[in-house]
Amino acid sequence: MRTATIDDAGSLPYVLVQPDGYEPGLAYPLVVLLHGFGASMHDLVGLAAAIDSTGYLYAFPNAPYSLDLGGGEAFSWSAGRPDVAPPPAGSATGAPRPFDDLDPVAALLDAFLAELTAATGVPPGQVVLGGFSQGGGLALRYGLPRPATFAGLAVLSGAFIDADGLRSRLPAERRQPIFVGHGVHDPRIAIERGRETRAFLEAEGYAPVYREYAMAHAIAAAEVADLTAWLHAALPPKS
Repeated sequence: MRTATIDDAGSLPYVLVQPDGYEPGLAYPLVVLLHGFGASMHDLVGLAAAIDSTGYLYAFPNAPYSLDLGGGEAFSWSAGRPDVAPPPAGSATGAPRPFDDLDPVAALLDAFLAELTAATGVPPGQVVLGGFSQGGGLALRYGLPRPATFAGLAVLSGAFIDADGLRSRLPAERRQPIFVGHGVHDPRIAIERGRETRAFLEAEGYAPVYREYAMAHAIAAAEVADLTAWLHAALPPKS
């Protein structure tokens, strides 16, 4: 597989991974994966070879908000706190708040996807969007209202921030394939949040593939295997 860092795209820098045997000019399906809070576009690149090394193009965009965590490059998809639940009533100013700045990030993702599909020649609707942790929650918030753009959504150890706020933006037809995987020992985003995500999706008419794993806030080999099987069904690889 060939990896290239694209930092002059105009919207978001990203890592592009081409499959083994890549033939320019052919239309490949595309997998876009969003990293979690405090990580960068390089964090999930290793998943490309683990998922499928021959059938897909992969893109890993970098979140727009830089963080100072005292340990190298760190970024966030939110200008505020990346918490997975709104603060309780009466919380003081500066307390955790919901992910309420989606609009500027959505505009950046719109531009990024337009640039990416133009550069790679990926046909409309031949994209799966996924993410880990904060990136998984964003994949739901951004991807569910765009079923014509995304052939499927994958959520790895992520959850809704504000499911009720998204309800009015859901499409009338709700057949979009969705994969949700979560660790039962996750100390950062509790397993109950993954189960709530599944319950919301099912209540709204979706049929997510939901899996739980004996892991913490991580991506296990068993989850990658399940994700790969789901991806092959939702968006078949280039033969």
